[in-house]
Amino acid sequence: MEITWDAVVARRMWRHGLVEAFSAPVDAVRAMCGAHAQIATAGEASVALRVGGATRATVQGDEELVKTFGPRGTVHLLPLEDLPMWTGALSALPSAGSQPEPIRMSPDEVDQVIVAIGEALAHDDLTVDELTEEVVRRTGAWAREPTIPAFQGAWARWRQATSVAANAGVLCHGPMRGRLMTYANPHRLRPFEPLPADKAMTELLHRYLYSYGPATPQQFARWLSTTPTRVKPYFADLPHAKLADHTVWYAPGDGDFPDERAEGVRLLPYFDAYGVGSYPRELLFPGKVFDRATARGQAGNYPLLLVDGIVGGVWHQKKAGRTLRVTVEALRPLNRRRRTLLDAEVDRLGEILGGAPSLTLGDVTVGAHA
Repeated sequence: MEITWDAVVARRMWRHGLVEAFSAPVDAVRAMCGAHAQIATAGEASVALRVGGATRATVQGDEELVKTFGPRGTVHLLPLEDLPMWTGALSALPSAGSQPEPIRMSPDEVDQVIVAIGEALAHDDLTVDELTEEVVRRTGAWAREPTIPAFQGAWARWRQATSVAANAGVLCHGPMRGRLMTYANPHRLRPFEPLPADKAMTELLHRYLYSYGPATPQQFARWLSTTPTRVKPYFADLPHAKLADHTVWYAPGDGDFPDERAEGVRLLPYFDAYGVGSYPRELLFPGKVFDRATARGQAGNYPLLLVDGIVGGVWHQKKAGRTLRVTVEALRPLNRRRRTLLDAEVDRLGEILGGAPSLTLGDVTVGAHA
């Protein structure tokens, strides 16, 4: 079967709620395979843009969502109900550790920290400093050693295992305590057991292919931050097709693709899932857009102007008082219809972020997000 790029784009747009909005934030997050929330405002805006009438506050108040570490070891919003799948899959991925050998924690030390975190958060939410004291009390002074470079100082050694603890299912983000972030144990929100690794990985792959497919093992591995060798066995029995002269795979029973092209103009925030998870990059970011809207092929570092499902530029927003100043740098032509759609999208962004929008078409001078 030969699949056209127009059909792929149209299907992804529909499934991401970028054509017809979802009714609830949890449905949007599930369709995105998680919403990147390292930047809270961007993650909440990503979800709200896909939900009819939603604002950042709507997303923040959704008790069906949990903020925790997801794919690529970064903070995501995930459906609470899906934690068995996520923890089962992510905890099975090999981790060599990102810290240099002299300060890297041993497997035994990581195991000690995971147990300590689970016990410490079993009954209450704790700030980072409070959790440090509890982890040190349960493991030893070595866990407190300031070894991880961070801002103008160094973080305690145990924090190397933060995302590992989240993948093990014993840590997630808790409610803000004033301006301080807290951690919680997700089992206090809803008890669960991680799915067996193979079952969890199979389910996660099918979810990814539903949202971003058809795709290759290399693309799925890059999205998940693992090796193609690790994920290739899960593609073995999947149906496949041709896209742009490459073999691509899709989920069982999911081989229908629309005939019509996608239409619309959308503004996607930093690290929006559509740009980060979609491949091939050279088709989603065509021509000069690739150099302008990616960081050497890495998507997410710029907010994206999406024109008919394809990246057509970048944008930036700055709030000044009650005014939300939006600058859009369009690298694809905006005819009268598209300009009207862009005006509506800017108005929607103002509703989500709580500001009176002001649109300027021109160069975006702000650099890429780190």
